[in-house]
Amino acid sequence: MSDKYESLKIENQLCFPLYVCAKELVRRYTPFLEKIDLTYTQYIAMMVLWEKKRVNVKELGECLYLDSGTLTPLLKRLEAKGLIKRERCPEDERSLDVTITEKGVQLREEALEVPKEMGSCIKLTEEEAGTLYRLLYRTLECVEESKETDKKKK
Repeated sequence: MSDKYESLKIENQLCFPLYVCAKELVRRYTPFLEKIDLTYTQYIAMMVLWEKKRVNVKELGECLYLDSGTLTPLLKRLEAKGLIKRERCPEDERSLDVTITEKGVQLREEALEVPKEMGSCIKLTEEEAGTLYRLLYRTLECVEESKETDKKKK
């Protein structure tokens, strides 16, 4: 006889191990990021800026899957630390651009140790890590496709 509540068991939820892994990974990042005076969310924003140097706030939010309510205070704190500069886009005054400062560029050197330190915390083989990476990004694609489908239905 089947249990009609089988789908409600926590061990049958894909979201639960994803949630716990994300929470625990961020927790493991914390001591390494404290050394460079960043939170995890600030760190991922800086990663985008180290690569792009200048980015529109809307584009940054899309890249990091963060809404403006989360992004605005985060960027204000990074600006207060002297790591970024926020300014209105000359072409569109409604739009805000973020530019990395020289201090922010220099922080990149200190941050080089973070991935190495995190790598020692997670004992996955290269193959396992690659598989997980591909599956997580495929899951993100599916979520985005689902959001687009939902928008079209409205």
